[in-house]
Amino acid sequence: MSKKNDKKSHFARKCTFPSLSEAYCSDTLLENLQTVAKSSQASVAKQVVVMFACRDIFFWLVFTYEVAPVFVLLEYVTLKKMREIIGWQEGRGDGIFSPGGAISNMYAMLLARYKMFPEVKEKGMSSAPRLVAFTSEHSHFSIKKGAAALGIGTESVICIKADERGKMIPSDLERRIIEAKQKGYVPFFVSATAGTTVYGAFDPLMAIADICKKHDIWMHVDGAWGGSLLMSRKHRWKLNGVERANSMTWNPHKMMAVPLQCSALLVREEGLMQSCNQMQACYLFQQDKQYDLSYDTGDKALQCGRHVDIFKLWLMWRAKGTIGFEAQIDKCLELSEYLYNKIKDREGYEMVFDGKPQHTNVCFWYLPPGVRYLEDKVEKMKRLHKVAPVIKARMMEYGTTMVSYQPQGDKVNFFRMVISNPAATFEDIDFLIEEIERLGQDL
Repeated sequence: MSKKNDKKSHFARKCTFPSLSEAYCSDTLLENLQTVAKSSQASVAKQVVVMFACRDIFFWLVFTYEVAPVFVLLEYVTLKKMREIIGWQEGRGDGIFSPGGAISNMYAMLLARYKMFPEVKEKGMSSAPRLVAFTSEHSHFSIKKGAAALGIGTESVICIKADERGKMIPSDLERRIIEAKQKGYVPFFVSATAGTTVYGAFDPLMAIADICKKHDIWMHVDGAWGGSLLMSRKHRWKLNGVERANSMTWNPHKMMAVPLQCSALLVREEGLMQSCNQMQACYLFQQDKQYDLSYDTGDKALQCGRHVDIFKLWLMWRAKGTIGFEAQIDKCLELSEYLYNKIKDREGYEMVFDGKPQHTNVCFWYLPPGVRYLEDKVEKMKRLHKVAPVIKARMMEYGTTMVSYQPQGDKVNFFRMVISNPAATFEDIDFLIEEIERLGQDL
């Protein structure tokens, strides 16, 4: 083994993860920082640094091992750990950090198309039949945006009915798959959602996996919002069946509170991303390098150079341990349950759907005294539709707090309180309720 390979293996051994109960002290973290800085600087020639006009290793680009050896290895061990948490045997598979959940979802659709029709890479969409994808009517808009970008078309994304809690209805999914086949279309991709944007709903992944297996369709799980619940022993059951998916989007910059941006696409099949995306540019990805070429990650990405998104996640994981992430996620869910319990029977409040929320999304209407007792239902809904926008505007004017609102289907504007800040307290929730009532009392 060459000296360079020796060095790579030595650092890889340092990139281990704490156990469920272990976090590292500040002295150890400082040592980690020094090791990363020293290993990065020692492996990058001065001429390369000058060429890229950047001496700060933490703003380096990730595309080949020789340019960013430490960060390539950090990505390797972190993505492997995430795949283990999903439930893929020994963490096998592939993955990449992307500029956000929308791009991660598009990667998944791209891989699904390549898996079924690899000739599209060279010959274009004219070489494939009419492809159709399926997703919940409550799914993120990025699924349709990805279909548009890939030339599949938004009309080829079939939206599946959701129940009153916002979960995809499996029977409707299978019905629409069969209908598509009867029309001569080729179903190639199903995107289930783990934590929908509005309701925070988790699609029934096990039932969806059964359908995808039956019809031989790629199953993707958009866990951008809810994927981090896999870190919680108390709540990970909500993603039961995710281990059967072909791919998953997971955004640590959401519930794990990693600074923006930090989104990962995890793929169960190893090597598929490489064959799908590689162009083998000989000026970067030479095949006769002295190290394992799988560490040259740039050729499996759509972009070449990528921002170093991995270091902040890896360092936070070292500092908190899995148990630390679990605690902050559990706390956010506990706060959302506290809010739900406080307002579900409180005068002037109505929940958008029955039952405790699955995630930290708490959806509700506030009915001010002037609206609360109206008997004309049409007039009541007309006036209620204007309440949330006015209260939010007043919140922003006073600078006290801010809560999102939106309509959903035939439902008029309602508040959607989403808790993802582990620094929030029960007192903050009490203040929020009082502030909504104060700002809306004259409406």
